[in-house]
Amino acid sequence: MSILQGKNINLRALEPEDIDFLFSTENDESFWEISSTQIPFSKYILQKYIENAHQNIYEAKQYRFVICNRHNKPVGTIDLFDFNPQHLRVGIGILITSKYQSKGYGFEALEIIIAYAFNYLNVHQIYANITSDNLTSISLFEKFQFKKVGIKKDWMYSNSTFKDEILYQLIKNTHES
Repeated sequence: MSILQGKNINLRALEPEDIDFLFSTENDESFWEISSTQIPFSKYILQKYIENAHQNIYEAKQYRFVICNRHNKPVGTIDLFDFNPQHLRVGIGILITSKYQSKGYGFEALEIIIAYAFNYLNVHQIYANITSDNLTSISLFEKFQFKKVGIKKDWMYSNSTFKDEILYQLIKNTHES
């Protein structure tokens, strides 16, 4: 599907051979804050997750894409979640492994998934929740005209401190202008 291909990356479904990649990202404690994870995942549990990843977004209300570089090497994931076809909205989350950050993969993945959500899922809006200290993500989403619409005060507790979480929205007619 060419809509999920960019110049330097493609987005694809989870495959059984992604188990080691998924195991390393899901068990990377530096990502636990954003995923609200508190314990490691076993390969068995992740294998079951991959086996159930065949459900489409209308069934599961979520979908995880693997972001792959030109050599088909996984560099991250991009998730659509809380898909609500009645209200035409979906949440988005992106994770780029540290080795591949600041190389444009996140930008290209976000560009592709925005087009996919608006043109194929026909949503009216996409939203993202970003901690106020995640300046890289804030900058990325603002490049795509996501607007800050609210702040959840002291929303995330991490490293013995509370962090605010910012709600960003991209509404379709705003994006198209």
